[in-house]
Amino acid sequence: MQVNEPTVIDVRHLSEQQLAALGMTRIAYVKPVVIDGVPGFAIHAADGTPMAVAEDRDVAVAAIVQHEMHPLSVH
Repeated sequence: MQVNEPTVIDVRHLSEQQLAALGMTRIAYVKPVVIDGVPGFAIHAADGTPMAVAEDRDVAVAAIVQHEMHPLSVH
C-alpha cells in the first residue's frame, strides 16, 4: 500500500487570483461603507465579490456565521 504525500504549496508564490480564491468558500470580509449617504457594513467574499450590505456590523457578522463562513474585518 502506497501512502500519498501531501501537496506542499509555497504561499509566497501564489498569483493574485490564487490568493483571492484562498478561503473563497470559508471567509467573508466586513467593511464599513456609505451608500447614498447612509452608513452600513458591506460583506464581501474572499475575492472581493460583494455579497450583501447590513445596517450594522453585528448583523453582517451574524449573516456570515449563519452561512457557515468565518468573518474578518477590513479597516
